[in-house]
Amino acid sequence: MKNSIKISLILLFASCSNSEQYEAVNGKWIKGDGEEKMKIIERQFRGLDKAMVEIGYRYQELYWGGQDANWEYANYQLSKIKKALKLGLQRRPQREESATFFLEEVIPQMKNAIKSQDQKVFNEKFELMRTSCTACHATPGHESYPSFKVGIPTDRQSPIR
Repeated sequence: MKNSIKISLILLFASCSNSEQYEAVNGKWIKGDGEEKMKIIERQFRGLDKAMVEIGYRYQELYWGGQDANWEYANYQLSKIKKALKLGLQRRPQREESATFFLEEVIPQMKNAIKSQDQKVFNEKFELMRTSCTACHATPGHESYPSFKVGIPTDRQSPIR
């Protein structure tokens, strides 16, 4: 009995993976040859704008994690900010220079602030992060984007506490 269940599961997974492979190759909305499909996929991922939406959300969650002294959650959000930024920079490598200070200085300092589990230190480094975000968006090369200042979150958008 156990062997027949194992065989059935293997066949089921094999048939699923074959159909998934078929869908990926023949796609329902990604049409064209390989190069055309790649262009469609790149357009779907876009540049840094989608990454910045995620970073903005996680920035807020990082802040509230620190205010709640939920250091594990704050650290998680910081790691996701770093990952989202790095992935966005893969899509827009011309923005890498302006993100260097943030990746090499701001994120490590914030990580250390979280490790300290000291809310005063956290708030100081969060202010560094906030001003660094604003400064980055004021650098040359961002002329085609609107100017703005990044603020301290005032309202929670997430129910996570």
